[in-house]
Amino acid sequence: QLQLVESGGGLVQPGGSLRLSCAASGFSLDLHAIGWFRQAPGKEREGVSCIRSDGGTYYTDSVKGRFTISRDNAKNTVYLQMNSLKPEDTAVYVCAADWGCDIIYRRNYYSTLGEGRGTQVTVSS
Repeated sequence: QLQLVESGGGLVQPGGSLRLSCAASGFSLDLHAIGWFRQAPGKEREGVSCIRSDGGTYYTDSVKGRFTISRDNAKNTVYLQMNSLKPEDTAVYVCAADWGCDIIYRRNYYSTLGEGRGTQVTVSS
């Protein structure tokens, strides 16, 4: 499977910002769609954002205008810039590789190509 490692999570106050990173090894991120997913305790995994191999981006409605996904091909890394964070954004965030960004609209999606172990984001005062 493709190797992905997330980082950048942490504890932040409401209204704060975090930037998550998804670093790949053994393959080029720009050949795949890379999606960010999150799962809070007791809730289903939810698709958050995705970037296609051609750079097209997608966001779930609850994060539009607050989150920005980007890719640095030289660093083989995808980023998720999260601004104006809310307590309901608290979850484990996971990045996953696939062939298209329809993955963020699937229920309980898990990648067969590869995904990371996740990074915890906690938004609390």
